[in-house]
Amino acid sequence: MAESAANLPLRYLRTQEAARVLGLSERTLEKHRTYGTGPNYRKLGGRVVYSIDDLQTWADRGLVSSTSDPRAGTVLPAKRQPAAPAAGGRFPR
Repeated sequence: MAESAANLPLRYLRTQEAARVLGLSERTLEKHRTYGTGPNYRKLGGRVVYSIDDLQTWADRGLVSSTSDPRAGTVLPAKRQPAAPAAGGRFPR
């Protein structure tokens, strides 16, 4: 008897599969991991894996219906982002 999808264990995708799902290159996904701009991932026994839900959540951050939409969430490019300013003024105490 075939198992229903609800009874199947959660499947994780390796970088190559995750990149294919998102339409990105593996290298771009690796850069996103390095800079902290990509989807959440897990390290299992030294292997990087992604859940499909995490990939979908990250991709949904870039969802817009027109070019004039105010962007509440943004999918950042795979590059180093400027550091956030320190709280409490110019010089931290």
